[in-house]
Amino acid sequence: MNHPTNTSWQEVRAAFQKIWGYDDFRSPQGEIVRSLLAQKDALIIMPTGGGKSICFQLPALLQKGLTLVVSPLVALMENQVQELLQCQQKAALLHSELPSHQRRATLQALERQQLRLLYLSPETLLSAPVWERLRHPQLQINGLILDEAHCLVQWGDSFRPAYRRLGAVRPALLKSKPPGTKISIAAFTATADPPAQKTIQTVLQLQQPEVFRLNPYRPNLHPSVRIAWTPRGRKQQLLKFIQNRSQQTGLIYVRTRKDSENLTAWLAEMGYATASYHAGLGAVERRAVEASWLSGKIPFVVCTCAFGMGINKPDVRWVVHFHAPHLMSEYVQEIGRAGRDGKPAQALTLVSEPTGWLDPEDKQRQQFFHEQMRSQQQIAQQLVKKLPPQGEVNAVTRQFPDGATALALLHSSGQLNWLDPFHYMINSGVKNQPPMQQHAAEQMNRYLTTKKCRWQFLLNAFGFGQEAANWHCGHCDNCR
Repeated sequence: MNHPTNTSWQEVRAAFQKIWGYDDFRSPQGEIVRSLLAQKDALIIMPTGGGKSICFQLPALLQKGLTLVVSPLVALMENQVQELLQCQQKAALLHSELPSHQRRATLQALERQQLRLLYLSPETLLSAPVWERLRHPQLQINGLILDEAHCLVQWGDSFRPAYRRLGAVRPALLKSKPPGTKISIAAFTATADPPAQKTIQTVLQLQQPEVFRLNPYRPNLHPSVRIAWTPRGRKQQLLKFIQNRSQQTGLIYVRTRKDSENLTAWLAEMGYATASYHAGLGAVERRAVEASWLSGKIPFVVCTCAFGMGINKPDVRWVVHFHAPHLMSEYVQEIGRAGRDGKPAQALTLVSEPTGWLDPEDKQRQQFFHEQMRSQQQIAQQLVKKLPPQGEVNAVTRQFPDGATALALLHSSGQLNWLDPFHYMINSGVKNQPPMQQHAAEQMNRYLTTKKCRWQFLLNAFGFGQEAANWHCGHCDNCR
């Protein structure tokens, strides 16, 4: 049985100073650390660069037993674990790209209870070899941290359906542990609007969570949206923007792998040293691009949303969205990569003219996004008629190619419950709900066309209506 730690606050601060070298916590870091040490559930929304990871790493290192950190990207896990190992802390990671000898060593360290923090993806957490070891009655697990929790909302209904099964993890683990064991859950993100907060709390089955919310406003970050009348005009605007910032570090976000490769090739023809980055690259290639950018060898990267989460480079002076993201949460995440050092930074988004006559690409991209969602919904509704009322995930995915996504969508619409992370039960008689992503995509469109202060719009969108009243930031394109 595990008890909340009895560490005094002096010891907590001493450990904080010893490991990270900071004198004291920034608000609300101290309150979050206290909450996690008391093993309470929590939902934490803090802007990018606000020091979120320390808030869960410190309590984990101060407690006996293991804290699991569920993280969406390999790069993100590697960065955090590398930093912890440099500070001589007991941390490790598991992911599908690891060499087998490293994987074996980590699983042995897990069995021998030699770890304080174990980083893994939702898919790895629910893989048979890992799950079997986690269920061992003698293995003390204190908490489950969901890092970058907005990914549960953004990706859980589409290409990362394992996110939707995370709420069943705690009750299933507790069944195998000694009576009286406590496992707390905390979700951390920089971007979650009120509907996303509700989804995170519901899916993870948080119990009376303490909620910490900081608004996303960054006074040094200057957002602007510009119309590009033609595809050629879009490239010319980008070129002009980069030329005016030749010595500065930046990021260019595009929608797809193909866009990333094509734009990189074109910029190379124009004489720019850059690189393409997307989820289709191998691990070695991804690391090489990250290292070149972090060291300043290449000033900017042309990337999809796969780049930047948890990669901390303080002196990024600009972020360009060559294509607008579909969702507000993605947008705020990505512009938040700029200006972490507190100095002025630009966030430019290029959009095609409203009718889409001269440059139909944005319209086509949005239509494709809506079509994809609709088609996934249809598959889920057809599948629900063929499924047994109770069943097992792997059996469904073997029989139906889109089975895992369909189960996640049925869970999202309230038509399915998880009995444990591997077995479901259909809720008969529940009507299908329209997906949340639809509303979120419409909200992004309104942001791109608003004539009001952009920061005021963002504050309202993320549930800070009181702060947003009569707000004029004075430094977005509309205020200027």
